[in-house]
Amino acid sequence: MLKKTGKKWTKPVIKHSKLNQYNYIVQYPENLKLGRNFDIGTFTYINANYGVEIDDNVQIGSHCAIYSHSTIDNKKGKVILEKNSKIGTHSTIMPRVRLGENSIVGAYSFVNKNIPKNQLWVGVPAKFLRKIKKH
Repeated sequence: MLKKTGKKWTKPVIKHSKLNQYNYIVQYPENLKLGRNFDIGTFTYINANYGVEIDDNVQIGSHCAIYSHSTIDNKKGKVILEKNSKIGTHSTIMPRVRLGENSIVGAYSFVNKNIPKNQLWVGVPAKFLRKIKKH
């Protein structure tokens, strides 16, 4: 979450593997690219070892996990969350996934492939549910 202080927006302080003031954890914050006006829910975990990009106005629910590196299958790659994308609570995003602009991931979903813009996906694994109107 960006903290608004008057009219000036400031990015949160993020230290490797430390719970920050908004109660989420990032590993390898040097590989995390942040836009503006984003919201990351409490107790979310982000592994940015191979890069994570969070564009403007992205919303991530609480207790989510975003992985740029999966140790079980050794899959590696950048995760990109495009503008206005939303991730429901308790969802998991795997390496090399791109969430398109205005896309929505339903709560408790497991995303292991790209989601096109303006679409709602839900489930384990996440599947297309319907198109959504642009914001």
